[in-house]
Amino acid sequence: MNTLVEPLSIAELHAESYRTLPALLKNRAARNGDSPLFSDRSTTWTARDAIDVAASRADALAAYGIQKGDRVAILCGNRIEFMEIVLGCAWLGAVAVPINTASRGIQLRHILKNSGARLLVAESGLVDNVVALHSGDLALETIWVIGEQEHTSADSPFAQVALPARGEPVEAATLADGDPFVILYTSGTSGLSKGVVCPHAQFYWWGTHTGGDLEVRPGDVLYTCLPLFHTNALNSFFQALMHDAELIVERRFSASGFFDSLIATRATVTYVLGAMVPILLSRAPSSKEREHCVRVALAPGVPPQFQETFTQRCGMGLIDGYGSTETNSVIGGKLDTRRQGYMGKLAAGFDARVVDANDQPVADGEAGELILRADQPYAFASGYFGMPEKTVEAWRNLWFHTGDRVVRSKDGYFRFVDRLKDAIRRRGENISSFEVEQVLLSHPAVELAAVFAVQSSLAEDEVMAAIVLREGCTLGPLELIQYCEPRLPYFAVPRYLDFRSDLPRTENGKIMKYKLRETGMTSTTWDLEESGYRLKRS
Repeated sequence: MNTLVEPLSIAELHAESYRTLPALLKNRAARNGDSPLFSDRSTTWTARDAIDVAASRADALAAYGIQKGDRVAILCGNRIEFMEIVLGCAWLGAVAVPINTASRGIQLRHILKNSGARLLVAESGLVDNVVALHSGDLALETIWVIGEQEHTSADSPFAQVALPARGEPVEAATLADGDPFVILYTSGTSGLSKGVVCPHAQFYWWGTHTGGDLEVRPGDVLYTCLPLFHTNALNSFFQALMHDAELIVERRFSASGFFDSLIATRATVTYVLGAMVPILLSRAPSSKEREHCVRVALAPGVPPQFQETFTQRCGMGLIDGYGSTETNSVIGGKLDTRRQGYMGKLAAGFDARVVDANDQPVADGEAGELILRADQPYAFASGYFGMPEKTVEAWRNLWFHTGDRVVRSKDGYFRFVDRLKDAIRRRGENISSFEVEQVLLSHPAVELAAVFAVQSSLAEDEVMAAIVLREGCTLGPLELIQYCEPRLPYFAVPRYLDFRSDLPRTENGKIMKYKLRETGMTSTTWDLEESGYRLKRS
């Protein structure tokens, strides 16, 4: 099979319709085929290896019956098999559906049902979370299991087989830039998680703009410990692919091992999220903080007061920016253009407005909602899978409404203020208050539940729940936490519980969460961290 084509320059890629992952893989292999492209620190692929993996995994998927447009769910951490399935799906024209490995219960069932995936590829340690759902109205038929299985449940509604070997390399499907590449589920303001349909070209532009801001160059080693099932890390693969660099992924973030990993991998570019920086700074200074080769880190959401301290202490520049799963790297800039406390300026190829509740632009210096659109086709997501009404709502008036309040300065710099949406951001994860409330309300002793964000000492959100019990019922806070634990991702389990006799409500009975947020923690608030109980993370 001839999988190589004549290499194209980045400028030629801009001009031509070569923005699908198979085309980008072929071009990289033709341009610099023996250079390392991806590693999970145990296995490394060159660019040519990646093509062979994609083409042969596509054959195995097709043998199972997966066709162009079918969805394949992935429940897997940062390991080589994750990218193998993503590449195989893209080569075949199928759509990968990466799922947060902490998902379970209501959230996991919703994602599997909404996506309509018949096949799930899952790590062995996560299979029981799927089996516990039972089949019901799910289209899921089979689980391909990565790793050794301790046991197979006799009453499992899903067939479970070891991850099949790859097949013979096949030709790539004929794809267009707007064909869906992945569906990424992101928690919304209310209701269930929404599946963001991300076309191939969207990730091409992620690689272009983010890689440009980071000034990724041939031979760079990009290192991330952020999960591949989120946009940030998946985007870094495209940065490496398009700029002749290598991406190395770590299983998870470890404050004690972060700088050891940077040193061991000889990383030159890395990625951190808001809370990671204050966590790293809270540790005792070490000589290892300066022994790495990293020159720059993409660091969205890092509190301004920590940015310069981190750069001075650890010797790497931090770049802020704005992007979301639905959009792209729309606001940012290079190191020499950064301004402390600001996300950056609008990138070329995008348009932004700061507007009031009626979508009318507000004056510079005044806070309003950030709305966005792109010049290039398919640079943004195509909408929410199976949720046309949510798509219309978010893209009303032909602008994507971010739900974030920002301020634009007169010279074009954007500053983040807060979120309009009733969502919670904790440890780099978006949490739907609705989903947490549904679990709380499923407890037979709970009458009312309202979940909202309160600020933590790490300058991010913590999850708080106000609870009203049913008449005549008693329930201890730890008992409720332990009820939530198998039904929610660990990061979504409330840290704070406040048992009340009633909650503030409107005349039509809607809970007024803004009043709860304004009150925040009180003398009656119970704190999980102070209780000494530790949540299980698997």
